[in-house]
Amino acid sequence: MESENKNLSPEQSLDLIASMIRQTQGNVSSGSFYFLLWGWVITLCNFGMYILAKFYSPSNAAFIWTLTIPAWIITMIYASRQDKTRSITTHLDKISMWLWIALGITILPSWIFGSVIDWRVNALVLMPVGMATFVSGIIIRFKPLLFGGITFWIAGTLCFIVSPLDQYLIGGVAMIFGYLLPGYMLRSKK
Repeated sequence: MESENKNLSPEQSLDLIASMIRQTQGNVSSGSFYFLLWGWVITLCNFGMYILAKFYSPSNAAFIWTLTIPAWIITMIYASRQDKTRSITTHLDKISMWLWIALGITILPSWIFGSVIDWRVNALVLMPVGMATFVSGIIIRFKPLLFGGITFWIAGTLCFIVSPLDQYLIGGVAMIFGYLLPGYMLRSKK
């Protein structure tokens, strides 16, 4: 296989790279499901947390984040089924997959130990989400994800300077512009 790679002309090498990017774009656009699922779940959790904490019971408001548990289960089932039906998995697909797994591992402690910092986790979560979204936009050459990543970085920065309660409004709006809009645009590309 390595000798085959050494015999490729520059044009053939570029064609190979371009075909990998096109295949990855197709695989990711079919994966718009994840952006939409997590966009809706996290948007609802952020706005729900804001409403519950402001108008009802601040001490029990964090319970709304248990909605992420079924979302994780749905994600795992969907990913498993998608892997079985996908005909081609490129190197860029694997990079993208591990990028998002690394993101989950990175932000999980914020959710587990959120009470230690009075649930002011949005700034800590939105910044790495911005990175993963931005890099995904680079991988598949999809500008709405680049703008989504920038949106998360701006929102994460704003969360450092607003009240703990207002962080949830910013987080909800960031999810709309960072995940939902690009997710629907990806779906329409499919």
